[in-house]
Amino acid sequence: MTTEPNRRNFIKTASATAAGVAAANQIARTAHAQGSDEIRFVLVGCGGRGTGAAEQIMDAKGKTRLVAVADAFDRNAKQSLGALSRKHKEKVDVSEEKMFTGLDAYKRAIDVDCDLVVIATPPGYKPQQFEYAVSKGKHVFMEKPVASDAAGVRRVLKAVEESKKKNLMVGIGLQRRHEPNYMETIKRIHDGAIGDVLCTRVYWNGGGIWHRGRQEGQTEMAYQTNNWYHFNWLSGDQICEQHIHNLDVGCWLKGSYPVECNGMGGGEQRMGGDRGLSQIFDHTFCEYTFADGTKMYSQGRHLEGGWGNVSEFAHGTKGTSDPSGWIKGENAWEYKGPRPNGHAQEQLDLVAALQAGEIYNEGEYGAHSTFCAILGREACYSGKVLKWDELLAKGKDICPGIDSYTMDSTPPTMPNEEGLYPVPVPGKYNPFA
Repeated sequence: MTTEPNRRNFIKTASATAAGVAAANQIARTAHAQGSDEIRFVLVGCGGRGTGAAEQIMDAKGKTRLVAVADAFDRNAKQSLGALSRKHKEKVDVSEEKMFTGLDAYKRAIDVDCDLVVIATPPGYKPQQFEYAVSKGKHVFMEKPVASDAAGVRRVLKAVEESKKKNLMVGIGLQRRHEPNYMETIKRIHDGAIGDVLCTRVYWNGGGIWHRGRQEGQTEMAYQTNNWYHFNWLSGDQICEQHIHNLDVGCWLKGSYPVECNGMGGGEQRMGGDRGLSQIFDHTFCEYTFADGTKMYSQGRHLEGGWGNVSEFAHGTKGTSDPSGWIKGENAWEYKGPRPNGHAQEQLDLVAALQAGEIYNEGEYGAHSTFCAILGREACYSGKVLKWDELLAKGKDICPGIDSYTMDSTPPTMPNEEGLYPVPVPGKYNPFA
């Protein structure tokens, strides 16, 4: 075995079958010591979170290099690349020919000679991008949520199975799972520190979000993509885009996912109270039920002037817990250790694992936690009690034909003559058609 493996050999061994992982670990350790284990990565989705993830990857120890970027919009790609070049000039190697724009730009970026693909696009676009990266044998870090509907989750789960066959790294942006305070507290809960978990409460209550005005000459598809948070086919609504973090923690500490959900919600302040300018709700409340009959109660809000809270709590037969760091009751305890930035830590962990040839795959729980949020959204939209298995198997595709979308395509939802968009009406909305 050569003592100086080149970068391509190193990465290929990191993607080897399970039988070759031990050898890959040895190669990776040697390569890391020799300083030749460079990880080449591309960024798909150049907004704030994508740019942040790329920066954090380049902050990690070891050799990393950004070799291509892709975004729906030229300005986003240029701004992101400029910001990254200013901080990590020596690690950015993106020529003008490797800066791709448009809704199909992800394919051209992923086709570049690279080892890792970072996907940080609107949720509605992610399933086909993840699927394509896996088909090309690339390691992936994908931000949450991983889809905006049941059809997208089904597609992601299928691609996750393929990624396991290829022994590919799949990291998902549910960063609390990489934060030591959460990890230690939830381990104690799993070890029985609060007894049997009877119920959990999870919250993401905050103010409003951005909206970008319509630009002159902009197509409808470009307008919606630029304002993706306000369209449920793109964002999945607030319960998916943000509240997923808290739902994920509730399911993680419970050790399972719910079997059904009922919920309620609506829009009071969104876009100044004119809900037709934004499809998504500004408040949701869900009651999730697990197979053992226990509950998870969920609040998600965007209301200015309301109670703001982003947190999770668990109640058990022997005590209560805030899984971010304390337990009260028979086994009272408080976390005293370091609290690193979760967004940065998940990238440090990913890069370190790749360099060591240690492959992990977070795709399955990323898809299931995404679907937990979708289940809650569809329960709120419909006003009905929805079953996990039925919705996952039969839930509708809210962005049909998305693989062929261009900026000139007609989006799956369109405004009426008054410029207002259809908004789900509980009691009338059908989650299956």
